[in-house]
Amino acid sequence: MDPIALAFYAAICGLLSLFAPSLGGMVPRMLIGAVVGILAASLLPFVKTLIGG
Repeated sequence: MDPIALAFYAAICGLLSLFAPSLGGMVPRMLIGAVVGILAASLLPFVKTLIGG
C-alpha cells in the first residue's frame, strides 16, 4: 500500500475511534464509519496532490 494512503487512512480511523463510543450503537457507528470512509477515499487524491505525492 502507498505510504501516503496508509498514513491518511490511519489518521482518519484514529480520529473516528476517539468518538466511536459516543456515536451510539453498532448500526449508527457502522453507517458513520461508511460515510467517513467514502469521504476519506474521495479526499485522498486531493490530499496527495496537496503534499506532492
